[in-house]
Amino acid sequence: MEPILKIAMVQTSLHWHQPEENRRHFDSIISDTHKNTDLIVLPEMFTTGFTMSPSVISAEEGPRTLEWMKQKAAEQNAAVVGSLPFREAEEYTNRLFFVEPDGQVHRYDKRHTFTLAGEHRSYARGKDRLIIDYRGFRICPMICYDLRFPVWSRNTEEYDLLLYVANWPEPRINAWDTLLKARAIENMAYCLGVNRIGTDENGNTYNGHSACYDGLGKQLNFSTSQEVLYASLDKEALKGIRDQLGFLGDRDSFTLR
Repeated sequence: MEPILKIAMVQTSLHWHQPEENRRHFDSIISDTHKNTDLIVLPEMFTTGFTMSPSVISAEEGPRTLEWMKQKAAEQNAAVVGSLPFREAEEYTNRLFFVEPDGQVHRYDKRHTFTLAGEHRSYARGKDRLIIDYRGFRICPMICYDLRFPVWSRNTEEYDLLLYVANWPEPRINAWDTLLKARAIENMAYCLGVNRIGTDENGNTYNGHSACYDGLGKQLNFSTSQEVLYASLDKEALKGIRDQLGFLGDRDSFTLR
């Protein structure tokens, strides 16, 4: 019997530049999630909002939040994933952490910094993809703007779940909806995206649209409200789709440089 992965997707507003307040906010949300959850997904920059001024926040907040993620993962017996501004030597990255219940930490730095907002001037760009083996699933986590670039998410390593954490604004939400579904279909994988809601200090509005899709692009959940969305991902069903249709076997052969 193939495993089932139970996901909790946290869609919420964020407190601008207030890591401690955001951690308290997520404390209460996470403590109320279903106890049999395997993976808890938080939005992009969940401790600050989508800030282009990471240096105004103490560099100690990054390691402090990572320790908090370890604590939450252990308490819930579930992996916790989300991104935050993180200082490395003399530069900042928009860094995603995937923290397992046993304290094991995986990290991914956002590859495609959002030039329209000047993210490339505030954060160093990541270079490497990340694939995680967790509770019988191979998982590829990415961040927001990465969603627009299908080559970067191309399923050449037989992952089962592609996930995006985001602060994706309302005016371009149609692209978010369309591309999440497309990434699921073209990669024959589950694809989920967790977005925030509310308004940030720069006047950007966010209306959620967090959602999960199966390997044929069927929508499994969707919301525009402040809530936790749940999804159960069935690897046996995914394997059945791939065995029956076999589209991944017809991929073009090329490599990234």
